[in-house]
Amino acid sequence: MRHQLMIGVVFVVALTLSTAASAQQGQFGTAAEAKAMLEKVVAAVKADKAKALEMFNKGEGGFKDRDLYPFCFNTDDGKVTATLFASLIGQDVRTIKDKAGKALGEEMSQVVKEGTIAEVSYLWPRPGSDPTPVPKVSFVTRVGDQGCGVGYYK
Repeated sequence: MRHQLMIGVVFVVALTLSTAASAQQGQFGTAAEAKAMLEKVVAAVKADKAKALEMFNKGEGGFKDRDLYPFCFNTDDGKVTATLFASLIGQDVRTIKDKAGKALGEEMSQVVKEGTIAEVSYLWPRPGSDPTPVPKVSFVTRVGDQGCGVGYYK
């Protein structure tokens, strides 16, 4: 009887913890999920760049997941080609700074390399919420003539 009670208690605790973890995971994207989305971004750009950029801008095809979304820019002139922040389309990424003054776009344009993933940390507003910037880390890479990234909020 005591053994069955202990098994029941352990089961209830495990269920409670897994439910809490699922709820927390469900609200915001993680670093692993951002990297996984970046892999999808790379594949999509390689398959059909124009279609991929269009999907990124619309958040379609699984390219908008909670607070995870891709962004891209031309590596030659720095022009932003994809982001959920429509006001940034066409802007030179190298001129973009966060609220603390960090030249995040310049750093991104310098670290993107084909076949490698670099990390850039900065402050950025979470989409669909308070416009106050929060810490964010973006994974960035080069795909042909595009620098692309996906970031997660800390």
